[in-house]
Amino acid sequence: MTLAKTNSSPWPQRPFHQQYLMRQTNNLYDFFESPSINPKGGFFELDDEGVPLDVDNSTRQIHVTTRMVHCAVLGSLLGRPGSDEIVDHGMRYIWDHHRDAKHGGYVWGLDDSGVTDGSKQAYGHAFVLLAASSAKLVGHPLADQMLADVTQVIDTRFWDDKTGSMRDEYNQDWSQLLPYRGQNANMHMTEALMAAFEATGNKDYLQKAERIAELIILKNAVPLGHRVAEHFNENWVLDKGYEGNEMFRPSGSTPGHWLEWSRLLYQLWILGEKHSSWMTGAARELFRQSVELGWDKQHGGFFYTLDWDNQPIMREKLWWPVAEAISAAAYISAYDNSDYFEVWYRKLWDYAENHVIDHARGGWLSELKEDLTPTSRLFVGKPDIYHALQACLIPLYPAHGSLTKAIIEADHTMKTHV
Repeated sequence: MTLAKTNSSPWPQRPFHQQYLMRQTNNLYDFFESPSINPKGGFFELDDEGVPLDVDNSTRQIHVTTRMVHCAVLGSLLGRPGSDEIVDHGMRYIWDHHRDAKHGGYVWGLDDSGVTDGSKQAYGHAFVLLAASSAKLVGHPLADQMLADVTQVIDTRFWDDKTGSMRDEYNQDWSQLLPYRGQNANMHMTEALMAAFEATGNKDYLQKAERIAELIILKNAVPLGHRVAEHFNENWVLDKGYEGNEMFRPSGSTPGHWLEWSRLLYQLWILGEKHSSWMTGAARELFRQSVELGWDKQHGGFFYTLDWDNQPIMREKLWWPVAEAISAAAYISAYDNSDYFEVWYRKLWDYAENHVIDHARGGWLSELKEDLTPTSRLFVGKPDIYHALQACLIPLYPAHGSLTKAIIEADHTMKTHV
């Protein structure tokens, strides 16, 4: 696929497309922000109409709380009124409720009566680190102490310096460590570690992120033909037969994570001052393999999971892989002059516009069947704003690091030209 010479201007550079992206951004904020606020603390999850689920005793999972904080920080940096109150609402719930004052760390799930799932998961702690790092950028009063607290927990409980990776999950009182190691928690920890490095300048965060990337991608994904393995035992031996939670630890391999890593590797390469030259080549190949093996060539969309013969296991198409693909295509296009990534950027937005964005009710449809009709096998309603929002915003800003950093730098640049 190549671009016609008369149609070669990249979409992210076009004023109309920029307006389209900002309109989609505002639509997402309008759908999610106000209805999600739980007056008892934390945030509701929403149904397809944008109405809170389980109003009487809503369960709050830590990744929902923390992602909303991160997205509200983005809103604050953009200048969206109301965002700072949402940041504060979420940060106080994390600190006063998710934080385990007795045992340390942050519990996974809560309802109005208390803890529903006390497990201490690296995945959840990654998002606490992301929320605290983001909140620091807008001067939230809890940000520094939360950042110091969660960093101490990560360093002492989750970080395995021998392997350069995160341990996955403990009981609430830290009495038992699950003998499972997974890439998903490590991938999101890489994202959070980069955010913490940008917020603080502490290179220890960056060095941990680089070591995780080397383990998950260079040592494992590259030899597997740039397919990201998800599941390992405690010695980091690949477990191809693993069957677990299909939402957070799906069996087989997940092309959406290949796409997510392709963007994160570029960010890591930039933050590391472009020393790790292997990252950019791996990022491009991860993107290409996700498209070649994971994209449904008949109906469109990414199959959720593939087996090790590259055949679909779960044929459903979720909203977040296409969002991550958009973000990756935009990011890579900033450094790769090939038409390939720009062509796919356009094709992905065509697919999102025609099949995933819910124009009638707002938000993005979370799950489609193979034939692209809506379904809810894994997800009920519209889970959160995080993936779709970043897909709308990342193409609008220079690819110089994280989105928060790019928004701040763009604001400073604009002020110097006023």
